[in-house]
Amino acid sequence: MADPQDIIRADVRAMTAYPVADARGMIKLDAMENPYALPEALRRELAQVLSECAINRYPDPTAPALKQRLREVMGLKPEWEVLLGNGSDEIIQIMVQCCARPGAVVMAPTPAFVMYKVYSLIAGAEFVGVPLRPDFSLDTERMLAELRARRPAIVFIAYPNNPTGNLYSEQDIIAIAEAAPGLVVIDEAYQPFAGNSLIGLLDRYRHVVLLRTVSKLGLAGLRLGYAVGHPEWVREFDKVRSPYNVNVLTQAAAEWILRRHELLDAQAASIRAGREALFKAMAALPGVQPFPSAANFILGRVPDAPRLVAGLAQRRVLIKSLHGAHPLLEQCIRVTVGTEAENAAFLDALRAGLAELHGGLSPMARP
Repeated sequence: MADPQDIIRADVRAMTAYPVADARGMIKLDAMENPYALPEALRRELAQVLSECAINRYPDPTAPALKQRLREVMGLKPEWEVLLGNGSDEIIQIMVQCCARPGAVVMAPTPAFVMYKVYSLIAGAEFVGVPLRPDFSLDTERMLAELRARRPAIVFIAYPNNPTGNLYSEQDIIAIAEAAPGLVVIDEAYQPFAGNSLIGLLDRYRHVVLLRTVSKLGLAGLRLGYAVGHPEWVREFDKVRSPYNVNVLTQAAAEWILRRHELLDAQAASIRAGREALFKAMAALPGVQPFPSAANFILGRVPDAPRLVAGLAQRRVLIKSLHGAHPLLEQCIRVTVGTEAENAAFLDALRAGLAELHGGLSPMARP
């Protein structure tokens, strides 16, 4: 009888599954979700819409109504094609699979969204991470040198970046697009909080694809992402897409909610305001160095990230320790911007945790 070690690839067995913390009973600020639920009246209306879905039938894989709604709400041009995915994660996987010829390289500035690397390794491609500068800006000269040396099939650039939260220089990204020998994917998962977009690059470069999701807008449970690009690229990606990857409930719910996108826009505005207040409060705490963010989370450096995060969890506040994930993230935490009450609870727990740590700090770690 076979054992996993006899059958499963060695590199897969060496991997760890994507960790999702148990959030029951917690103030959940670890996954960059929108903290606001739909109003009760809209929830009742949505329930009626979903009750009329034919869940005994497969979904329409072309999702025409949903795609048209996305085009209208997001201002997508008719000449651009749209690909839908079960979250933007699936689209990342699809694009990597399409391009993972023998010897293919996938490249991204790092630290970055971990799934760029994970999907590359699963597809058998080599992942090359190009470290950011200590201030988290792009090391453009190094990126350009690696582009020339490694000739990557795909370059992923998150804008804003996860987990650092910053927007790279548009001119630096243009320089990378000019030099890239393959596909350039601009991942705008956090665009609703950024106040800027690089969607205009699609008019200039046919090898640039834009990636977005509705998860951060408050629809994370629907699992809907989409890519926008020129038809010659999207047609190839569509060949790898699972036939019925976006289910009927997601299609109906997303199309219905996006008709009311003003509500989602207002929630995003509240999150942006909360982000500024949270940043100022964190910056006022001794030993805490928050970094400016254009996303719905804040990265911060603290005296002892793992111990501090564990202490917050004991106080029923769930955030993320990034210590050990990348050299530039030494002693870093990442906290999602929540409601005013959630942010206040986080700050109270953070102050208490810092007070516990203070007696054990080394002189170098003290402010």
